[in-house]
Amino acid sequence: MDPGPYEAAPLPIRADLAAAHRRARDHLARPGTWWSGAERVALMVEARNAPQCKLCRARKEALSPTVISGAHDSLGELSDIAVEVVHRIRTDPGRLTRGWFDDVIRAGLSPERYVEIVSVVAHTVALDTFARGVGLAGLPLPRPSDGAPSRYRPPGAKPGPAWVPWIEPEDLTDAEAGIYPMSRPPANIHRAMSLVPPEVRSFFDLCEHMYFGPLEMRDFEHEFRAITHAQVELLAARVSALNRCFY
Repeated sequence: MDPGPYEAAPLPIRADLAAAHRRARDHLARPGTWWSGAERVALMVEARNAPQCKLCRARKEALSPTVISGAHDSLGELSDIAVEVVHRIRTDPGRLTRGWFDDVIRAGLSPERYVEIVSVVAHTVALDTFARGVGLAGLPLPRPSDGAPSRYRPPGAKPGPAWVPWIEPEDLTDAEAGIYPMSRPPANIHRAMSLVPPEVRSFFDLCEHMYFGPLEMRDFEHEFRAITHAQVELLAARVSALNRCFY
């Protein structure tokens, strides 16, 4: 068994879970679809930095984040609009609005680049929260890989009920094969990042090992984790409530 990246963890980590986290960390370090490997690692670092941002803390405490102006305490590796997106997603996602998103796009960030930021931040929060939960300060950052982003935009992506375009199952091509579960129609949480298909694959690979796969989720006759389905859902519901998860 390869315990990495949890050699220093004070308790044993399931082999499949450690492997999923290695895959996720490797994925974040590689060139993405719209951001380079170095930029994706910079997005990870900024996501880790966001909770210490004075502006974000002031906005979080305000009745509305829009009444607080100022500059983010950033690390200086990303554009101002990328920093704004990373910080807001990381620190106050429950109060993001369509108007805020439209302002982000008008400021020059494409929907495709926005979706990839969402994915990098979500991956980073999942990995870092797990590390803290098992008694580690955080995992070492990956070394970014060289190469250029693919800049592939799915031809079937089109506007729908979400803020960003996404792919309906009937519009998938061979290049996007496998991004949705085969056992049932995809939920909106699967469609949400489909404008950047590799992010769907990676995030839900991580999700299946930290939570359940699509078949395990609805198999109430068997337990697949050290705690029961009911206990897992109680924890998930509590975390969702604390994070003001709209879904």
